[in-house]
Amino acid sequence: MSLTTYWLEHAWLGTHVEPGVALEAGGDGRITALRTGVETPPPGAEVLRGLTVPGLANAHSHAFHRALRSVVQVGSGTFWTWRDVMYKVAQNLTPDSYFALARAVYAEMALAGITNVGEFHYVHHAPGGAPYADPNAMGEALIEAAAAAGIRITLLDTAYLSAGFGQAPNPHQLRFSDGTADAWAERVSALKPRAHALIGAAIHSVRAVPAGQLATVSGWAEERRAPLHVHLSEQTAENDACQEAHGRTPTQLLADHGVLGPRTTGVHNTHLTDIDIALLGGTTTGTCMCPTTERDLADGIGPAGRLQHAGSPLSLGSDSHAVIDLLEEARAMELNERLRSRTRGHWTANALLTAATADGHAALGLADAGRLEAGALADFTTIALDSVRTAGAVPRLGAETAVFAATAVDVRHTVVGGRHIVRDGAHTLVPDVPSALSESIAALRA
Repeated sequence: MSLTTYWLEHAWLGTHVEPGVALEAGGDGRITALRTGVETPPPGAEVLRGLTVPGLANAHSHAFHRALRSVVQVGSGTFWTWRDVMYKVAQNLTPDSYFALARAVYAEMALAGITNVGEFHYVHHAPGGAPYADPNAMGEALIEAAAAAGIRITLLDTAYLSAGFGQAPNPHQLRFSDGTADAWAERVSALKPRAHALIGAAIHSVRAVPAGQLATVSGWAEERRAPLHVHLSEQTAENDACQEAHGRTPTQLLADHGVLGPRTTGVHNTHLTDIDIALLGGTTTGTCMCPTTERDLADGIGPAGRLQHAGSPLSLGSDSHAVIDLLEEARAMELNERLRSRTRGHWTANALLTAATADGHAALGLADAGRLEAGALADFTTIALDSVRTAGAVPRLGAETAVFAATAVDVRHTVVGGRHIVRDGAHTLVPDVPSALSESIAALRA
């Protein structure tokens, strides 16, 4: 079995920063050994200068939303007016154009130190709702795009059946819908995991899956021990509509139908009652915060601290890709809480990095990622400590520097399965990521 040795100038080991670490990656893509106190690079080692941390996990992505960047910043409005623009972009996607766009977006993620993406995928069919010859053509395009960009993917195939409580899908949503949860389950069961890809499930929201069909989706995930994600209480309008239709909050409705649990992650969890927080925490249902999108869409600030204190593990996502920068997501979660509470220090830098790494991978079904230790997947990223943003910091405070000063631009290397995907700030598989983004986005506007 071939071994690659990496010498890490500084490494974050979950609780502290250690100087001089030798990491061996085996041919199986896992870390075979980790040695500290190695002051100089061993002969033949790949030298990674800066702070090396486990690969970042982007637990919530809609890849095609990347095409909305800047376009949706013109004028004012709400989440609901933003959604109208999103629908227009979704209508232009084909399997080929989605592959091209997602490959570029996932390459942008690799450049930002992301080694695993949770793709919340609901554009399943052709415009009008007719299935493609391969009913999973769009999902397969995303899986192949991740491979082409060199990162891992958990495809969270999403049930999206209704425009609202008791309402048929609108014309834009027809290509999202399989008609029933049983038909969704039949289609998604044909998707197969690969070395770089896991298959999970998602409930788009309580408004998009009728209450009587929620258990079908959660049962599919439970049978396969697969991750299950759901947009939850992102908007107060959804909460109000759920109360009117069912006499309870979305969280209570999910609890009633057995959706909550340790393999389930609620995305956003913004507008919650005390009872909701207790239900989520008591079932160890996860919370994926997406601060850059939540502030971009004026959603509000979710009770992340209270959720974690109640027992809900935290992960992070870039969602609509207003920016793709997991360091900014981690920083924003803390800074949002400071604005609300007018006190500082709700999470340590170590805790925020854990949300961006180990807990994010766990939310995507990868319990063996997100740590620099023997046996874990050899997925890691190196952040410069000598850029204009990070220079001058004490190396032992590298975690604080990464979370509170660095940005995605400071990522120098990204390694996935022991394979160098980003080297010295350049993607090794997609030579010109900006051009790939420009061309794939322009094709959707043609």
